[in-house]
Amino acid sequence: MKKYTRSKHEEYMRSAIDEAKKNESYPFGAVIVDIETGIILAKGVNQSSKNPTLHGEIVCMNNYVEKHGNKNWGKLVLYTTGEPCSMCMSALIWAGIGGVVYASSINGIKSSGIEQIAIKASQVKKSSKFTNPFLLGGILQNETDAMFLMRKK
Repeated sequence: MKKYTRSKHEEYMRSAIDEAKKNESYPFGAVIVDIETGIILAKGVNQSSKNPTLHGEIVCMNNYVEKHGNKNWGKLVLYTTGEPCSMCMSALIWAGIGGVVYASSINGIKSSGIEQIAIKASQVKKSSKFTNPFLLGGILQNETDAMFLMRKK
């Protein structure tokens, strides 16, 4: 799998931030990138007001499946503005996604007043038998922390 530089991770995270801006109250946005081609294949933003399970990551995964089918997860990386909750991280692991890159940590999100289940993405990964995905946190965290703090309440 191709390795990206920090600036490349930031470029894709900016796309996730653009998605997040579509929900002023819960700015959780995500994009799925084909690591080999660098093409963004799917996008999603939190829609939990419609359904409590429609977190940005889940919406993005559903968008990917609608467009490309339930395949090739191992060559994909999901970029998300917030550290995936235990539900989303579990779904990503079950799918077999190649990587997850996030900006704000669970604790950063909690400090904005959005309640979180305090199970870190790394804990969910560690508790599974699967080796994927690679995890990278803190990409553009200052920007997303500010976005969560300034969200419409």
